[in-house]
Amino acid sequence: MSADVRAGIAVIGGGSAGAVVAARLAEAGADVLLVEAGPDYGPNGTPGWPADLVDATTLALSHDWGYASPDGRWAWERARVIGGCSSHNGAIAAVGHRSDYDRWGLPGWTGDDVEPVYREVVERMRVRVYGEDEVVPFHRHCLTAAEALGWRMASDLCDLDANDSFGLESVNVVGRTRWNAAFAYLDPVRALPNLAILDRTLVDRIAEGTSGVAIHAVRDGRPLLVHADRVVLAAGVYGTPLILQRSGVGDPERLAALGVAPVLDLPGVGANLHDHPIVLVDRAIGDALQADIDAAKARGFLPEEQTLGKAVSTQSPDGLFDLHVFPVLAADQTNELHGRVGIVVSCVTPESRGRIDIASTDPEAHPVIDHDYLGDAAGHDLAVLRDGIAKANALFDHPAVAEHVGAAVTDLSTDAGIRANVAHYYHPVGTAKMGAGPDAVCDATGRVHGLERVQVADASLFPRIMRANTNLPAVMAGEVVARHVPR
Repeated sequence: MSADVRAGIAVIGGGSAGAVVAARLAEAGADVLLVEAGPDYGPNGTPGWPADLVDATTLALSHDWGYASPDGRWAWERARVIGGCSSHNGAIAAVGHRSDYDRWGLPGWTGDDVEPVYREVVERMRVRVYGEDEVVPFHRHCLTAAEALGWRMASDLCDLDANDSFGLESVNVVGRTRWNAAFAYLDPVRALPNLAILDRTLVDRIAEGTSGVAIHAVRDGRPLLVHADRVVLAAGVYGTPLILQRSGVGDPERLAALGVAPVLDLPGVGANLHDHPIVLVDRAIGDALQADIDAAKARGFLPEEQTLGKAVSTQSPDGLFDLHVFPVLAADQTNELHGRVGIVVSCVTPESRGRIDIASTDPEAHPVIDHDYLGDAAGHDLAVLRDGIAKANALFDHPAVAEHVGAAVTDLSTDAGIRANVAHYYHPVGTAKMGAGPDAVCDATGRVHGLERVQVADASLFPRIMRANTNLPAVMAGEVVARHVPR
């Protein structure tokens, strides 16, 4: 590889959004270079794909960036591989509620705007609903209990107008394969002569000039300089703000303290970090349920997640769902259950906000990440979780489930217990948010305020998180921003 590379449009990050942007621009005839920090294993079916990345029955961690809190309490898993987190995640396909997008107040991003985009995304990502014949033990019992408790039974996670319900999940799973964004978008265009993929290349920083953008990167331990007419940053909610900060774009005081010369005063870079906080309500597995689970595992199909409930807490101001309540086989990466099953409760309208910052100018150095879970002053997030825990316990206590489980394993009866066990839902957003005002980073086309040739296209754009798993929304963001990239 030459020390210098030239491209018309460089897309930095080949994840859920970046794969979409690169593919759409290449389809439109643009000269595109997709730069990915992790490996590219080629199209679907290539023998080199690691098994865990294509097996949709459990989360994968083999290509994780390794981000964690200093005390080791939280690991913030992000995938360093083509397809990004769509190659690692639970493959749950959801879009949130129409009002989530209307609330942003941004042209091109209303519920009516994104609805037709989502129809295309659902088709390309091969979204389907689990069939009745695929339902495994525990999930079957939870479906029975939910219906008996009066839940509206529906599988409507991809309906922007649907409210509270309980049903089988919609997933981007083909057979047992996790259908990632690279399979969905890059595979059809890989043969185009105007698309190149540069994998295992870590971008350090960018510098916009009068005639283009210089991209400083490292590949195989050697510096690499890419010259591009334009850059689309799609490095993810953690990666995008880190590249901007190392480039001198961010809070000037924070940057100067780390030895980075400030270039552009945008204090919102890295701020507004938020995620859906969760807790796991768990019970010991009864012997009969364990035997049923073992039998399902022996048949070779045992997804951890398969059913999901959307619920309205007492904190909801508009009567719309603000909770996810979903059963899980509380397994580790080897599908060992460790004697318990769980029902995860998540506040999907969080008010708590944190931030991410570089710790040094070294692009391989882990950042400082502070989500400040349950940190909102009014206690909204904690109150929503309390209501969700009650709903989860009601499911566990219904005879359809109760006869298959034992006592609670984790004590969530107090606020202190909830705080001690709060975790994340793998859905960070917001660190380069769109909008106006002093804390905004990008406009509604994804263009970074103060830069002419740099746009952002990933979930860091979202001003406020939607009531949904963020994989399909990230793909949607790639679709929308790609339409606004000058050719």
